[in-house]
Amino acid sequence: MFTSSNVMESATRSTSPPWVFGLLVLPYGISAGFVSVTLPFVLTNAGFSVAAAASIVAVGISANLWRFLWGPIADLTLTLKRWYVVGVLACAVTVVGMSVIPLRPSAPALLTTMVFIGSVAATFVVLPIGGLMAHTVSDDRKGMASGWYQAGNLGGMGAGGGAGVWLAHHASLIVAGVTLGAIILVCIAALVCVPDVSPAPGQSIGGRLRSVGRDFLDLLKSPVAIFVMVMVSSPIGSGAATGLWSAVAPDWHASADMVALVTGVLSGVASAIGCVFGGWMCDRVGKWWSFFGAGTVMAITTVVMAFAPRTPFAYETGVLAYAAWTGWSYAAYVAVLLFVVKRGAASTKYATLGSLGNLPTTYMTAFDGWAHDKYGSRGMLNGEALLGAASVVIGLAWLGGLNARLRDRRG
Repeated sequence: MFTSSNVMESATRSTSPPWVFGLLVLPYGISAGFVSVTLPFVLTNAGFSVAAAASIVAVGISANLWRFLWGPIADLTLTLKRWYVVGVLACAVTVVGMSVIPLRPSAPALLTTMVFIGSVAATFVVLPIGGLMAHTVSDDRKGMASGWYQAGNLGGMGAGGGAGVWLAHHASLIVAGVTLGAIILVCIAALVCVPDVSPAPGQSIGGRLRSVGRDFLDLLKSPVAIFVMVMVSSPIGSGAATGLWSAVAPDWHASADMVALVTGVLSGVASAIGCVFGGWMCDRVGKWWSFFGAGTVMAITTVVMAFAPRTPFAYETGVLAYAAWTGWSYAAYVAVLLFVVKRGAASTKYATLGSLGNLPTTYMTAFDGWAHDKYGSRGMLNGEALLGAASVVIGLAWLGGLNARLRDRRG
């Protein structure tokens, strides 16, 4: 179905260095940070209610759940590098567009529409990246590529959100949008380090569509793929408490300055380090040990934090440890996706599995909020740990059965 444009060249020239994906995914992270951090800050200062700002952000985030619908586009037309350029250009334009729309609490429809369009545009950045990682990174380095990818994603969110807030506060929202849009465009230069991947020549669109369909159906028939779909949809390593640390900070008597520092810059650094470490672990000890290991360590960390003294130091230490292990978990999650996606119609398959992978963050955040209101922060942390640990046990048992079945088939 797909061929690398450099397939006849040497392996060293036809593979991508893992670190480059940390740069390529920055536009997606910056756009997401601008939507989820900068806009709520600006909107509430412009007279929007917290609920109204949250609803606008929620519309934007929802685009990630639906990207499987347009995933096949990247596999059917153009090359993956060209689709990346299209996605980055659209991402930059929409970030600037969101910054110039008049902020009127009485008329939020135009801004909400632009936020959704911008979030859809951002998905066209990650769609070709998934295919490029699948096709141009050697199997023994896909863990590191996954780690750098997630480090760029989370780092970009921190930069897009934090820098956007600073620029909007000290200059204007337009300055913030134009500056971030320019940074997004610069990331296109990283494509020089990546060989291109294009649809097989000589096939019509109909033929390519049939090939994509067959490849996708083969994925759905695979017991390993079904296992991965369930695992990435489970609570393992969801990192859902990340979105609630600022809300529950009073339980640990943490000051506003500490919350801002710990949940902002320091968590971003910790999670990026965790991502790179997680990628290294995937290549070193295996993707499954890394995936389930990260989930186990996260569960232990939340239990320790639940029973630790309610002090600012415990809050700071626990949040940063949680951020690091979340980075590890996210890196292992991408490595698992790449393992089952393999090659072929990689962007379509990666988009579908990636959509499933966004579910746990949504429902576990809601669960954590419910558990906190009913049982307090200790109940919230223990509840998240229990669900994560139970999923790890079920997953390991299921994986053991799959391995035994494969051994039996091999005789």
